[in-house]
Amino acid sequence: MATTRATAAASSIIREDDPQIPQTGIAARLKIRQKRHSGPTSGLAPGFVQANLAILPQDLARDFLRFCQLNPKPCPLIGVSEAGDWRIPAIADDLDIRTDLSRYRVWKKGELVDEPSDIVKYWRDDLVIFAIGCSFSFEEALVEGGIELRHLTCNCTVPMYRTSVETNPAGPFHGPLVVSMRPMKPADAIRAVQITTRFPSVHGAPVHLGKPEMIGIRDIAKPDWGDAVPIHDDEIPVFWACGVTPQSVIMAAKPDFCITHYPGAMLVTDRRNTEFAIM
Repeated sequence: MATTRATAAASSIIREDDPQIPQTGIAARLKIRQKRHSGPTSGLAPGFVQANLAILPQDLARDFLRFCQLNPKPCPLIGVSEAGDWRIPAIADDLDIRTDLSRYRVWKKGELVDEPSDIVKYWRDDLVIFAIGCSFSFEEALVEGGIELRHLTCNCTVPMYRTSVETNPAGPFHGPLVVSMRPMKPADAIRAVQITTRFPSVHGAPVHLGKPEMIGIRDIAKPDWGDAVPIHDDEIPVFWACGVTPQSVIMAAKPDFCITHYPGAMLVTDRRNTEFAIM
């Protein structure tokens, strides 16, 4: 049964035989830019890295960069732009950050004010883009290792939780760590630790296994983001640091203005997942 579920999960994340699924980063971005894809990006451009997004004014960029450096598990930086530039050549050619995500979140003073499909009208010459590694990369490796990912089996968004674990502060940026959760049998959890340790640039190994209350999660059935998934009696919850952490931090720090991705609507890059494996 586990093998069958893992195979089903693999078909959800790697669908190279479907002509409707963009097979490269640039193909995915163009489809999104042309408003021909408006949903989550899981399964698009199999094998290519996807990234979380934070866009901040230049006067906050140095502090946020330091915040990411002090918190590499939830905020593993894979690219940073020049101020006012909507491109990041290190991770993608023909990138326009204003149009190439299917959905964004716009924040003012820590409050969510808009969730547009592009941010052309919000763009400013002082904005700096931060691209942060995403768990989609290590999920592909887990699936290839035969490990079932319950949110893929259930065709829903991975559950994410705000914890009681504080991040390391930098300037105005502070707040709780956010984690994503995948239930697994203990043997699979051990293998998952081994597999994801190879991907430090996309969150790396889990930060906690087992009892959710130890990291401040009161009800595992009520995630703060994403969808609840069933946890079987012979399974434990396995928690990874999550790239939604910057959104939690933004709610705490309340900067005058910033933009993030909508959870699940990621930046699809031209970098390969295999480029971020360290062994």
